[in-house]
Amino acid sequence: MPFNSISELPDNVKNVLPAHAQDIYKEAFNSAYDEYKDPEDRRGDTSREEVAHRVAWSAVKQKYHKSDDDTWHRNNS
Repeated sequence: MPFNSISELPDNVKNVLPAHAQDIYKEAFNSAYDEYKDPEDRRGDTSREEVAHRVAWSAVKQKYHKSDDDTWHRNNS
């Protein structure tokens, strides 16, 4: 289900991403959750929520990268 605030994000998001990346994740998740509401818009048996999480992580990875020490940093571009 969509998130109203970053405090509602899953722990694996809240505990590892910087605040700005959490905002990106939340907005991308909510957008994808709306966009992929119809099963025919998704591949295979993938759930609406699973697709939204994948889209959200992809959006974060466009602006941030994970370093060797497992911390997330904003890209330089």
